[in-house]
Amino acid sequence: MTQQTDIQVLNKDLILNLLPKRAQNSHKGTFGHVLNIAGSTHYPGAAYLSSISALRVGAGHCMLASCTDVIDNIASNTCDITFLDLGQSNYGTIPKDAIKFVSGAANYNVVSIGPGLNQTGGVSEFVCAFFKKNKDSYTPIVIDADAINILALKAMFELPMNSIITPHPMELSRLLGVDIKELQKNRARYAYQASKELDCIVLLKGHQSVIAIPSGKIFINQTGNSALAKAGSGDVLTGMIAGFAAQGASLEAAACLGVYLHGLAGELASKSLSEYGVLASDLLRYIPLAFKSVLNSTEG
Repeated sequence: MTQQTDIQVLNKDLILNLLPKRAQNSHKGTFGHVLNIAGSTHYPGAAYLSSISALRVGAGHCMLASCTDVIDNIASNTCDITFLDLGQSNYGTIPKDAIKFVSGAANYNVVSIGPGLNQTGGVSEFVCAFFKKNKDSYTPIVIDADAINILALKAMFELPMNSIITPHPMELSRLLGVDIKELQKNRARYAYQASKELDCIVLLKGHQSVIAIPSGKIFINQTGNSALAKAGSGDVLTGMIAGFAAQGASLEAAACLGVYLHGLAGELASKSLSEYGVLASDLLRYIPLAFKSVLNSTEG
């Protein structure tokens, strides 16, 4: 790391200070509107998990934009989110011309994009068109999963100006062209390098997740355990970050809040279910308990 960096370990006191306030004289608009662009027929669960988790952390409203079959599936199982049907390709994905149905990011408090999208049937064209359309928007945009992989494939690195990417190590290794073993030995270094090159916040997931800010700040998270090593866990984290940003938290604060409380939810779930038995969907029930753990205690 060529620039001097400021490394902090996340703790309860910091998280308490970052939590968005909850005014009693409020309505759903007070706490923000999330647009979540997610899902395909192969991965409907990613769309569900990333949408519900945004609400679990306090967002006032979440709209899922997805392909027709995913919406039909999820709508029959929950009444908590609303939907924007983007049509469907022959591959069971969002079609390439679906951008015409998506209004600008400025119409929402935050946009999340990527969970379960897949990369076939026009998804790549759609994702690139979305980034181009919103290049100058200051609306926070949370970029995850297949949206990150599409960036690597297209070598298209000009992101909207207020973005965070949330790669796991393999995704970041593809973006940077760095061997994954080398990356894992120097996680903070490469997360920071990516944040500088892409001019966005980078959350490198995994054991002791790293949040790197282009200005030089780096946060290390120490909550979590092997219970989080399950498919769908990252989708929950994406939704949590979006949900905090919807309430007015900066993307930096939203990333810190999301990763800390996500890890804590995993710890609490494993106490009841064991580290073996926790599913990503179980985390949704333990997010409120993670809040209570933070709100009801202070560090000595």
